[in-house]
Amino acid sequence: MITINRWQEPSGTCPRNETGETMGQTIHVIGGGVEGQEGFSQRALDIIAQAELMVAGERQLALFPDFSGEKLEVGSNLGEVAEVLKNTAKAAVVIASGDPLFFGIGRYLLRNLPAERLEFISNVSSIQYAFAAIKEPWDDAVFISAHGRGLKEAVDRIVANDKAAVLTDEVHTPAVIAAELIDRGRDGYAAWLCENLGRDDERIVATDVKGLLDIQAAPLNVLILIKEYDAEGEESHTALGISDDEFVTHKKLITKEEVRAITLAKLRLRHDMVLWDVGAGSGSVSIEADNLLANGTVMAIERNTEYVAFLKENLKKFNSRNVTLIEGEAPYCFDDLPDPDRVFIGGSGGNLWEILEAVDGRLSSDGRVVVNAVTLDTLTAANEYFENAGYNVEVTAVNIARTKPLTDYKLFEAFNPVYVIVAEKI
Repeated sequence: MITINRWQEPSGTCPRNETGETMGQTIHVIGGGVEGQEGFSQRALDIIAQAELMVAGERQLALFPDFSGEKLEVGSNLGEVAEVLKNTAKAAVVIASGDPLFFGIGRYLLRNLPAERLEFISNVSSIQYAFAAIKEPWDDAVFISAHGRGLKEAVDRIVANDKAAVLTDEVHTPAVIAAELIDRGRDGYAAWLCENLGRDDERIVATDVKGLLDIQAAPLNVLILIKEYDAEGEESHTALGISDDEFVTHKKLITKEEVRAITLAKLRLRHDMVLWDVGAGSGSVSIEADNLLANGTVMAIERNTEYVAFLKENLKKFNSRNVTLIEGEAPYCFDDLPDPDRVFIGGSGGNLWEILEAVDGRLSSDGRVVVNAVTLDTLTAANEYFENAGYNVEVTAVNIARTKPLTDYKLFEAFNPVYVIVAEKI
């Protein structure tokens, strides 16, 4: 058990590491509120008054024009800042905006300086301030920083949630984000553009996603999006158990709904895994796996150009977020893919042995491979490979029969049996 006692550290005190060695003076990382110096606590102001070195951005440095010590402006020179703080003997303060550990400099400092030398004094973040201004609870929101991230990743997270707060940047502006949402048909959000918070030119505009296209946003802004409705034509789909009839397929060649559910259960997916779907076909497994992998990645691999067209149509229809289509023949297209935690093989195109060898070389420890076989040849070959490679193997025979609708008598229509082969890497 670790107990942390909060106390006011005297100026000039040097923390010690686990062996008792002196590590240099404590660096206080202080968050500033959105209202200028009035946003700092008295304790924070006292620490700043005793400091000999102030590290901050241009806006934060301007709050302390009478500071008598050395000043270092933070720009893109984070490496230089870390070196100065690591080697300085002066009492140093780092001034950040809001909470330094919330999309702030705190994360970088913890990666590059001993945690024992850092003390954080947080403040109200711009996102907290924005939610208070629009009178909306924020404990059920997701928080997204578009700075340094791709547009797709940011919008993927927005559309996966009903309430989002986005810190935009000069490239991924509110208008750009709105355009991407509209292009995906996911524009059913109320929007609040909160600009220059706490300043004399503060402005909060309540609009919708389409309205954001016409607004030239200030560089300092928080974008809040709250879902009000599904976009026109957008269907609501369950996380698991999508009907076969909802997928566009070739001659109804699809992993049947019941087999799909068993397959996904056998994969034992966690929210942040990488899944390869080899021989993705219509994409039914990839699409349902995407609903289960909130922070994961699905690589849908398909070589047949006709199936690829169906796959693209289904991905668009179901608004899949984390599925990447790989048009190519397995295993020759594996080189540039991220290493998988799970692999599903629904079709091998005659390359089963080569695919399994390639998968074995890339699969993470404790990874799982699930192969759906409809022929005894595939069952025998897969089972033989996995046993020779030292995997734990389990085979489930799945036999399905459904009643036929719109008939005078309730008769069952049987489907071909499917062998679900589960191989766990030891």
